[in-house]
Amino acid sequence: MNKNIESLQPAGLWKNFKSLTQIPRPSKKEGWAVEFVKKFGMDLGLETHADQAGNVAIRKPATSGMENRKAVVFQAHLDMVPQKNSNKQHDFEKDPIEAYIDGDWVRANGTTLGADNGIGVATMLAVLESDDLVHGPLEALFTVDEETGMTGAFALQPGFIKGNILLNLDSEDEGELYIGCAGGVDANIEFQYESEQIPQDFVPFLIKVSGLKGGHSGIDINLGRGNSNKVLFRLLWEIEKTAGMRLCEVEGGNMRNAIPREAIARIIVPETLEKNFIELLQDYTETVKRELSVADPDLNIEAVRDEPASTVMPVDFQRKLIASVYACPNGTIRMTDGIPDLVETSTNLSIVKSINNRIIISCLLRSSVDTAKVDLANRIRALFELADAKVNYSGSYPGWKPNMDSAIMKTMKKVYHKRFGREPEIKAIHAGLECGIIGGIYPGLDMISFGPTIRHPHSPDEKVHIGSVQKFWDFLVDTLKSTPEK
Repeated sequence: MNKNIESLQPAGLWKNFKSLTQIPRPSKKEGWAVEFVKKFGMDLGLETHADQAGNVAIRKPATSGMENRKAVVFQAHLDMVPQKNSNKQHDFEKDPIEAYIDGDWVRANGTTLGADNGIGVATMLAVLESDDLVHGPLEALFTVDEETGMTGAFALQPGFIKGNILLNLDSEDEGELYIGCAGGVDANIEFQYESEQIPQDFVPFLIKVSGLKGGHSGIDINLGRGNSNKVLFRLLWEIEKTAGMRLCEVEGGNMRNAIPREAIARIIVPETLEKNFIELLQDYTETVKRELSVADPDLNIEAVRDEPASTVMPVDFQRKLIASVYACPNGTIRMTDGIPDLVETSTNLSIVKSINNRIIISCLLRSSVDTAKVDLANRIRALFELADAKVNYSGSYPGWKPNMDSAIMKTMKKVYHKRFGREPEIKAIHAGLECGIIGGIYPGLDMISFGPTIRHPHSPDEKVHIGSVQKFWDFLVDTLKSTPEK
């Protein structure tokens, strides 16, 4: 396993990325990363500021002859999504990421890599410390907690940054310029119940759904991948109707913005219907594996004898829970008119968890159309309130409306064509970017999002393409030389 990623080009970028992999920085736990970038800026003698939320801004003066250019703000987020394989021992709050070179890619050993958005952060650090780049006035804006609610971006105050152009480095396809993104909102659903004693003559089982690819709940939502919560509750619906199952505990998913990869349920079935349960499980597993044979060929569903649970959910409550989760919308709801392959509206049933006589359910809804987002939220509320759950919404953030007259977009199109002999693609993305929030706080900013090629973010399969990082860097360097005048 070749871990020498500092040997890759561009050297300054990869050196800084390696440093970031050694700093634990899951969302809401980015303190060490915040201190790292603050010290980085101050050690360079650059003007460095931090706000109460933990966002950091570092300013670098223009190089000689470029003082008349519009000020560029580079922006990336410090936090990363903490996902690991079930057999991987890793504490995201303490342990470094084990990054390594795998052919044309850099990936991590059994965990998310943190290229989302660590490559963007490392790029900004490389720009700040470089003494041979040609550029106008620069600012580097490092935000916190993007992945679990964009609270860092929401906390920004007017005047914290002063630039005219925002270059967000949080996109994941080299050669594409993003000029718009979806807005989103979190659905928070809670059931409460009074548990009951385990009845006699029942057999305990642990059901586990595993082997799914998961992925980013926006970018990957249209790929047809299995959602472990949906797979599990479809099975529970069948077992309840056919084999007299009682539900004791359930847990699936752990990140609001990741397609859940694993889920478990502790159940009991009557001794007299144990054979029916085993047969149903086998048939169901074959059915779902066949349905997901292309999108998720490694899906595994198993049931093993378990230690007896101490309590069970009431029958009436169990029926409402299983029916509502089974019926909950999930995946792509509508595609964008006139733009091939771009999702307009989607939802991800990300978390279902029983704890202390409560069931906590989380969904992340996304849409580039505000009214469609509201309609989807109302549908989910209507469904779960019929089942006597409490529903509230939080963390709503706006989309980013494309500006086809963007001056920086026109500049970057020319620069890309001159450098690589072809036009970059102009796109919008079905994911939440901080541009929508930042643009609301700083109206008038001319914004573009771009980056190297990253695959499978928010999952342990995350990887970044080495060659695309070099192209991304070369494009960025040429763009800085060509930024518009004031």
